[in-house]
Amino acid sequence: MTLQATLAARRRTAVLVSGRGSNMAALIEAARDPAYPAEIVLVLSNRPDAGGLERAAAAGIATAVVDHKAHPSRESFEDAMQAALEAHVVELVCLAGFMRILTAGFIARWEDRLINIHPSLLPAFRGLHTHERALAEGVRLHGCTVHFVVPELDAGPIIAQGAVPVFDDDSADVLGARVLQVEHALYPLGLALVASGRARRDGLRVRVDGAKPQAPLISPLLV
Repeated sequence: MTLQATLAARRRTAVLVSGRGSNMAALIEAARDPAYPAEIVLVLSNRPDAGGLERAAAAGIATAVVDHKAHPSRESFEDAMQAALEAHVVELVCLAGFMRILTAGFIARWEDRLINIHPSLLPAFRGLHTHERALAEGVRLHGCTVHFVVPELDAGPIIAQGAVPVFDDDSADVLGARVLQVEHALYPLGLALVASGRARRDGLRVRVDGAKPQAPLISPLLV
């Protein structure tokens, strides 16, 4: 494929954030490569003070705020988000620390085009406080998961996973920082698989074209 054809085929992607947007920044950095199959065209936040908005603007990415507090219902809030996404001709949506639970109706609008990264090796430790729970359970491997979003929380088909070791003297903060490093590598990989069409839902599973068995993504600097 020529460079011109690659650029024309890049999927227009929005990133939804509620905070500082470190995973958003990793996606933006990956998308600087003209050969990357997704283009970040919008960063949208439900919080006007989200640090991710400033980071996105500094990178030359369009930003939008849809403040959930300004809407009388979740449906009204999501309709406003949908309008912003449509205005930017968005094809794929990435959740990156977006701290609002989406309705089944919104998720249905974006079926197979809405992905999230979660800080655990799903299906273990769905929900919040994943690092504290991993330490309490005494697991030896922890990590993160990129998955398609479905109405049930953190239950969508798994696109990619990355693992890190858990050490005896870890705190939740130390373990979380180790996982976050892997998140910054894994999320661009997961988005690329979806944007390129290589990752496809097949019932409750995701099939990846051309995938070969490989070891978990564990940072050699941390083992």
